[in-house]
Amino acid sequence: MLATLLIEFGLAFYTLWRYKMTTVSKLAVVILASLGTFQLAEYMVCGGLGLTNVQWARVGYVAITLLPAFGIHMLVKLAGKKNNLLVGGAYASCLAFVLFYVFGTEAITGHQCLANYAVFYTQHASNVWYTGYYYGWLIIGVYLAWQWGIELPDKKKVLNAMMIGYLVFLVPTTFFNIIDPTTVKGIPSIMCGFAVILAFVISTKVLPDSVESIRHFGFIKDQNKVRPS
Repeated sequence: MLATLLIEFGLAFYTLWRYKMTTVSKLAVVILASLGTFQLAEYMVCGGLGLTNVQWARVGYVAITLLPAFGIHMLVKLAGKKNNLLVGGAYASCLAFVLFYVFGTEAITGHQCLANYAVFYTQHASNVWYTGYYYGWLIIGVYLAWQWGIELPDKKKVLNAMMIGYLVFLVPTTFFNIIDPTTVKGIPSIMCGFAVILAFVISTKVLPDSVESIRHFGFIKDQNKVRPS
């Protein structure tokens, strides 16, 4: 968890240092920071730094709840689309769950630390809705990246990179849940473990092809392969 945390926060700071702050690069920073925040919450889930285990669990759930909405927003910007209804729907559903996990008295009921991942116990009635929210937007994101990549050949490379980034943590998590159903209770932890691959994809494939680099003491040259919309 600590290694993953350092990688994801490191990539977030690297993005701030290297790239001009466009909508795409800002979204990349908050996605990377959200991933790192979840790892921090997972590491601190037994309590620490003035927060209880349940409070850390709330922080973790808020962090990962932001990811689908930010991902949809980034895809729309990368494709140069202006789909306010799609982005608005993603953020509205995101806000509903954020408010639930922040203020719901029974939203988080406990935790369990296992050898390879942590388990957060949440209100049972909300789990189906949250799974639908999460997997729904991820699947929509994969489809849009694929479809827009076909429609926009000049942006196909960067959109395909996002699609691959989604799949490399969505598919392995689903595979493990199928072969060992007991891992379903650890989906947030397992999924965010694989999501470090998404962090690398965003940093090494998406940003270099979509955002201009900033010159730092002459060591970094502009890489404006695809101008951000």
